[in-house]
Amino acid sequence: MIGTDINKAAQLLKAGELVAIPTETVYGLAANAFNATAVANIFKAKNRPFFDPLIVHTHTIDNISTWVNEVPEKAKRLANIFWPGPLTLVLKKKDIIPDIVTAGNPTVAIRIPNHSTTLKLLANLNFPVAAPSANPFGYVSPTTAQHVHDQLGNIVPYILDGGNSKVGIESTIISFATEIPTLLRLGGIAIEKIEEVIGKVNVSINQNSNPQAPGQIDSHYSPNTKFIVGEIPLQKLANINVNEVGAITLSQNIDWILPENQIKLSKNKDLNEAASNIFAAMRILDKKGLTKILAEPMPNKGLGSAINDRLNRAAYKL
Repeated sequence: MIGTDINKAAQLLKAGELVAIPTETVYGLAANAFNATAVANIFKAKNRPFFDPLIVHTHTIDNISTWVNEVPEKAKRLANIFWPGPLTLVLKKKDIIPDIVTAGNPTVAIRIPNHSTTLKLLANLNFPVAAPSANPFGYVSPTTAQHVHDQLGNIVPYILDGGNSKVGIESTIISFATEIPTLLRLGGIAIEKIEEVIGKVNVSINQNSNPQAPGQIDSHYSPNTKFIVGEIPLQKLANINVNEVGAITLSQNIDWILPENQIKLSKNKDLNEAASNIFAAMRILDKKGLTKILAEPMPNKGLGSAINDRLNRAAYKL
């Protein structure tokens, strides 16, 4: 059921139920982060492996000191500048956070989302919520309430509708588990902006066997249609049925692909706009019954780097 009743969403979460919630990045599938049984239902609903940790969401930085051992000075700087917003900090946790939330890791991922509806919801709770993206594991992340309903509507008791997600890709994740901060996932805040605040960071964005944060597995965010990333030829490919091919580009038009089967992410080549549209574009083309979707890499700067990360993880593996 889709609705806008914050009180209903709060009551369900307090009762240990799942609720899909809007954020500025993507829609999340939320449960009481202190209730291990409720959190287990997230993994069951998504068919998500238990080794893949979750992000804990709250509405105020004041809560965090009760859940972690320490908030390093550089982490405080990032929080003061980018929260609420698409930034997740990984910090050494206290025992109050159940191990199921962190996949047994000694750290917990925390963020304050920049969405008025969900901030009001969180302010009505005396616990944080654990919330990965509200979609079956490995599939394209949802950026509208309808996206959630299309795939999890028969599983999730309530989908809190907060409109379209404005950022459109998941949060940037920075870990403070080591002396030098480490980028674990590219996301809604460009790495250049992070480094302007705290200096150079290490990068470790692929961890298939023991991920320290969500979104590190190399096959993820994938549509069902064969998805191919690379420079799209301006000339028609040989031995190809143009009726069965779609394309996602930043702004260019591909003459040999049917207009209704291609999506331009931003006519003005705005990478922020492109990021907000990428997952919706993948979903639209995935529903068309095509045999393949071609995707053009974005300029590898700013949010273009995060978009390319999602494209490459979605790409068909030979």
